[in-house]
Amino acid sequence: MNLAILAEAGGFNPLDLSQGGGLFWTVVIFLVSLPFIWKMVMGPITRALEARDEAASRAIKAAEEAKSGAERARSEVEAQLSAARSQAAGILDEARSRGEAREREMLDTAKKESQALLERARTEIRSEQDKAVSTIRKQVVELSLNAASQVVKRKLDAADDRRLAEELVANAGAAREGRA
Repeated sequence: MNLAILAEAGGFNPLDLSQGGGLFWTVVIFLVSLPFIWKMVMGPITRALEARDEAASRAIKAAEEAKSGAERARSEVEAQLSAARSQAAGILDEARSRGEAREREMLDTAKKESQALLERARTEIRSEQDKAVSTIRKQVVELSLNAASQVVKRKLDAADDRRLAEELVANAGAAREGRA
């Protein structure tokens, strides 16, 4: 059978591109080349897409692990920060108590020194008072001797007279202090 006869008879001629022959050959060529296309083009594309999906899955898993690691690190840092705060509070309390103890110690030392200074001053005042009283007594003895010598009209230079006058003044002073 001749193709020209078929074309004249009104049948389908696959070689005639004006009547749909081009579509027929396109489909035939596509179906024949499909296994080669699948093996040569679609295989590598599919493997590349699978590798990309696997890499994305690994990246997501790594990001989740990093997130959990960051959360663990954050909780550790918070724990360390809390411990540092409590340690700082302890150091401050210790420093405050040492400062208060030092302050009490300084106050006690100052009180003791002031008491010692006051006692020394009192001792010096008593000593000076005793010296002044002794000087006054000697002057009273001298005045008494001078007065007595004026009364008796003679000079009392004898040691016994001086001793007697000193004893009288000392007894008078002791009696006066006993009353005071």
